[in-house]
Amino acid sequence: MNLSMLRLGAHESVAGGLHLALERAESVGCESLQIWTKNSRQWEPPPLDESAIHPFRAAPEHLQVHPIVAHASYLINVASPDDTLYRRSIRALSDEVTRCEQLDIPYLVLHPGAHTGSGTEAGSARAIAALREVLTAMPHKRVRILLETTAGQGTALGGEFGGLAALLLGAGDGDGLGICLDACHAFAAGYEFRNRSGYEETMAAFADTIGLSHLRVIHLNDSRHPLGSRKDRHEHIGKGEIGLEAFGYLLTDPRLDGLPGILETPKSEDLHEDRENLARLREAARLVQCAA
Repeated sequence: MNLSMLRLGAHESVAGGLHLALERAESVGCESLQIWTKNSRQWEPPPLDESAIHPFRAAPEHLQVHPIVAHASYLINVASPDDTLYRRSIRALSDEVTRCEQLDIPYLVLHPGAHTGSGTEAGSARAIAALREVLTAMPHKRVRILLETTAGQGTALGGEFGGLAALLLGAGDGDGLGICLDACHAFAAGYEFRNRSGYEETMAAFADTIGLSHLRVIHLNDSRHPLGSRKDRHEHIGKGEIGLEAFGYLLTDPRLDGLPGILETPKSEDLHEDRENLARLREAARLVQCAA
């Protein structure tokens, strides 16, 4: 019996073809999936052709893996004060949106950027302007760009819920935007949820500041570093500083029913780590339900 309210999944490799990520996901017991739609270290990938698009779009018809989420390249920095990098980032983000449109992927997760010394206010203004530009150019807005919570490391934006709310509001938070909550990042940024009272306080802060209606994807990663460390280092579920119980709260929260919960934890070629982490997540849900 699946006690999780979330549709559990993992980020899987697209090596050999985009559609193979779906098969990898199903082979380890995923219900949802996250992928790169291109080489994440490449600024200008070759365009998708029908030989890549058709098998990927056809696969969900016989594989029960949905929704599918894409993650934007880490190269993109829409908060950069450097004009060359900024314009390059906008073009790359627009291209990622186009690829999601072609592949019928509804969500694109994006790090909100780093101001690299220009200051939070200036970086946020740059990010808002970039998002407005990309959203205005989106023809049908079938793709929702999800700003991801960050650990608040260095000059990165997104470490505080209030900062993300300001980006949504400034960019015009209609159908084209949303939020991806990363458990590791939020914890490293100082949001406590290892016990019931901490979890409820953190979710209340999210609801009051951003609004739960904007939450579309959750990244399920434990943290190698302690609460408030501002260090972004993922760990296997139950093996880090967050621990198993906290994930049980996320997985059994009826307010999150149906959202994809995605693992971004280290793995080897046989994907046994994904199987183990998914099993731990389901056990966390069972333990919390039994204790209720």
